[in-house]
Amino acid sequence: MNYSGFYRQLPLAIAVAALASMAVRADRRDGGRVDGFNVVAVAHHPFGSETAKVSIAEAKSLGARAISIILFLSQPTPVSPNLTRGPDMPDAELRAAIRNAHELNLTVLVKPQVFVPKSWAGAIAMTSEDDWQQWFANYRNELDRIAHIAAEEKADALVIGTELSATEQRPEWNIVIDAARAVFPGRLLYMAHGVEEAESVPFWGRLDAIGVTLYPRLGPDADRNGRRAEMHVIADRLEALAVRSGKPIVVGEIGLRSATGAAAKPWESAEERPSLPDPALQADVIADWLAELDRPSIEGVMIWEWLTNPDAGGLNDTDFTVQGKPAERVLLCAWTEQCATDWAIVRLP
Repeated sequence: MNYSGFYRQLPLAIAVAALASMAVRADRRDGGRVDGFNVVAVAHHPFGSETAKVSIAEAKSLGARAISIILFLSQPTPVSPNLTRGPDMPDAELRAAIRNAHELNLTVLVKPQVFVPKSWAGAIAMTSEDDWQQWFANYRNELDRIAHIAAEEKADALVIGTELSATEQRPEWNIVIDAARAVFPGRLLYMAHGVEEAESVPFWGRLDAIGVTLYPRLGPDADRNGRRAEMHVIADRLEALAVRSGKPIVVGEIGLRSATGAAAKPWESAEERPSLPDPALQADVIADWLAELDRPSIEGVMIWEWLTNPDAGGLNDTDFTVQGKPAERVLLCAWTEQCATDWAIVRLP
């Protein structure tokens, strides 16, 4: 990473947490893991731009083996069947994203997500059978277009859906999976929202791995023992699910804002709740997750998030990106074993 040249001492607990997260990982360095970042394009830094290339290279320098390329579908309300591809990433940009990542020898997951203004993907639920049929038809059409590009650019995996909680019991998913298989030769995944939903998804047997995003309530910021206990229970349940299904687990998202109070609601955005910066909390929680999720059945952990702007983040930032924050050092330690014992280098704003 390119730092400003300024350094700061951070609490020893951060480095200790990083080392603890590595304690059971040091002997497992197989090339099949998919540890890395969910990468989101931001204004003025589209995939394919020089700045985006620099940003992805910086993610790679921390030891990332993989990136999930995030592109958005959108619909106006949770009950609307009018789902379309968002304008944020044209086809050419998606192609550039896959190519740039492959040039860095990164494993590429293409991960569409549905944006719903003032709501979220998990709330999507139609009010009639006709609307369900229309919604799934629109979804298949958009996913088919994405799958063709992913196949042509030789992406390694395609996520067929992310956190579409109220849709998961619908039989139309079998048609979606068949259509994706007909186009895309790589691995297929779905990302369930939380371990409870992952345990109830009916179509895991038709996919190559179980995907899950993890944003459970973790209690007060200072209650590290409490959150580690909650994480341990979740990891145990994921391991049991892997045994029952015979499928490996990919944790498609973990993360939280670098902000005070973020442990209580890790999913909460900066727009939802203004807060003071707390980059040490973010680093500690990520380190705790990495330690608890180090299980034989879990083949990768993807951090939310990394932005295509290489100057994003910094100590005063209170959003999800780990860029320019102590969490970078935790990840560097976990993924490369380059571990500091008494300090962490961070970019000052």
